[in-house]
Amino acid sequence: MGIAFKSSERATLGVEWELQLVDRNSRHLRQEAAQLLADLPDLSGDAAVPPLRHELMQSQVEVVTGICETVDEAKRDLERSATRMREVLEPRGTVLTCTGTHPIDHWRDQTLSPGERYGELVEQMQWLARRILTCGVHVHVGVRDREKAIPIVNALAKYIPHFLALSASSPFWSGHDTGLASARSIVFGALPTSGPPPNLSGWPAFEEYLETLLKAGTIASIKEVWWDVRPHPDFGTIEIRMFDGIPTLREVGMAAALSQSLVELFDHQLDRGYSLPSPPSWVVKDNKWRATRYGLDARVITDSHGTTVPIRDDLYELVRELTPVAARLGCAEDLDLISEILDKGASYERQRAVVAQGGSLQDVVDMLSAEFVGDLTRATAGVGDGAGVR
Repeated sequence: MGIAFKSSERATLGVEWELQLVDRNSRHLRQEAAQLLADLPDLSGDAAVPPLRHELMQSQVEVVTGICETVDEAKRDLERSATRMREVLEPRGTVLTCTGTHPIDHWRDQTLSPGERYGELVEQMQWLARRILTCGVHVHVGVRDREKAIPIVNALAKYIPHFLALSASSPFWSGHDTGLASARSIVFGALPTSGPPPNLSGWPAFEEYLETLLKAGTIASIKEVWWDVRPHPDFGTIEIRMFDGIPTLREVGMAAALSQSLVELFDHQLDRGYSLPSPPSWVVKDNKWRATRYGLDARVITDSHGTTVPIRDDLYELVRELTPVAARLGCAEDLDLISEILDKGASYERQRAVVAQGGSLQDVVDMLSAEFVGDLTRATAGVGDGAGVR
């Protein structure tokens, strides 16, 4: 089985941002994605990749950028779409938020979106699919040669816990504190073709693996392989899918900068003949769980002997290593937000702080709405300092 890979000339970017539609007064999710898309036909029309699309539930939408050269360009693209959405939604009393899971609502109260693909998914997966009331951010980064794709995927698997800990935003599930930094990681991770990517030797092994899954009937198409990091042959990208729902545009820029910088680093290391990191599958799986449970307080395994380090220390070192790469890409300021998050808290920490200070989960939703709007307003005004991280 041959799988064509439409190579990119450079580390271009594409970002997918899944958003929640929330009633301003009740703080519950509103099932009005179809109405929103109908009200914005220029964003949700017949283009191959429309900027605004359905998600599994009618209480969610996905905002998608075009092919972008820089993080700033991707943020501007998302900001334009989100601003148009707010213009339609706010007169109806609906606000936008983004977290890995909604703090209050239950999946049983949601309405599934129309579409044959969603119906087939639910028919096949049943309860596993019905409860996917989750949001995430996916970042695509262009790769110049398909032979680099699998080595880069293997190397990026080392950073799955870093992606998750920085973006973890789902401590609550159906109105209860789960004790996890990311409940979304558990809910979505239950799908049989999700989770860390298998450690493959190269592109021929990837083709053989996919052919086996198709022949066995495990998947109907390559689109049903939902690894945390995966090649996307149609786009010529590596897609990093490990980020929880990210509540502010500024933090989305951070995720994009981290992704683009790592892929660019690995791409050039391959050019220079270096071997990329390729951690054992058990280390990747264990480290993902540690970030799921403890977020930025996790200790991650660094070698096959069980040596561990605080993920915060690893992230500080990663920022130092990637800063020259990010500077060349024009996203050093976005990357540096990592240091601010380490100091002031990721979303799961900010949400729990509201409750610890005597607030309710409704107050948490209000905080998330305020973060989203405040950051978007600052982006529109061209102001970046302090948005979204307190």
